[in-house]
Parts: sequence; structure tokens; C-alpha cells
Amino acid sequence: MSASYPIRVTVNGTVYEHTVEPRLLLSDFIRHELDLTGTHVGCEHGVCGACTILLNGQAVRSCLLFAIQADGHEMQTVEGLADGDDLHPLQAAFRETHALQCGFCTPGFLMILLPFLEANPHPTEAEIREVLSSNLCRCTGYQNIVKAVLKLVDGGK
Repeated sequence: MSASYPIRVTVNGTVYEHTVEPRLLLSDFIRHELDLTGTHVGCEHGVCGACTILLNGQAVRSCLLFAIQADGHEMQTVEGLADGDDLHPLQAAFRETHALQCGFCTPGFLMILLPFLEANPHPTEAEIREVLSSNLCRCTGYQNIVKAVLKLVDGGK
């Protein structure tokens, strides 16, 4: 039996205190311990981007970190974007441009785009495509995801 250690994390503004085994992946902690299932697990190698969350405001692959490494830190998951029934503007742009199909990759794209757009509020299409290339999607062909971001940064045009 492995030893367990206490951790304290803030996720989407809520403080959680749990005891975890050192080998528990952060993605599994988020999904199974906190029941925040919007963080998807695809490849478990950090390649697909489906598990992307914000850790202290930076986009990270939660499948590449252990839960114990998040002790004392703040995280945001896709569940923290909407304000009740009011979608985050990026989520609304995805909906309006049909930027998702199966939806499996969508949370990762949203979470990778948030800090990108914060740092670069008026990106070019080439810059958008470059940041999107870090996540995989097998359904959309990325075109409508690009449209969603352009719609958002162009003020809805």
C-alpha cells in the first residue's frame, strides 16, 4: 500500500482538501476525485491536449502532472468558464461558428486559447493556427475553430 499525502488546491475558485497517493495523475484527480469531467483524457502522453487546464493561469497538460504537484496552486478547468447559464465569450463563439463536433477536444482547445488570447488579444490567423496545432481534433478540420477565434477577436463580425 502506498502512502498518501494531503493536498490543498483551488479549482475554479473553490478550495479542495484531499489526501492523494503520489502517483495519482492530476487529470485523474480532477475527473475522479473532484467530479469535474470536462477535463478529458485522450492520449495520456501530453500529445492530444484534451486534458489541458490552467494552472496558475498557464495552460498545462494535466495528464503529465501528479496531483501532489498541484498542492497550494490554483487551477481552472472548462467548468469554470461559464457563469451559470452565461457562456464565456469564447464558448459562445465556438457555439455560434459550429467549432465543435463530437466535443471531446473542445475543453482542451478552450483552455489553451484563454491564456493565448489574454497575451495576444489581436492574433493573426497564422498565430491562431499555430497555437491550435498543439491540440488534436479528429472531427472539425480546425477551420471553424479558427473562425470562432477570429469572430471573438474581431468583435463578433
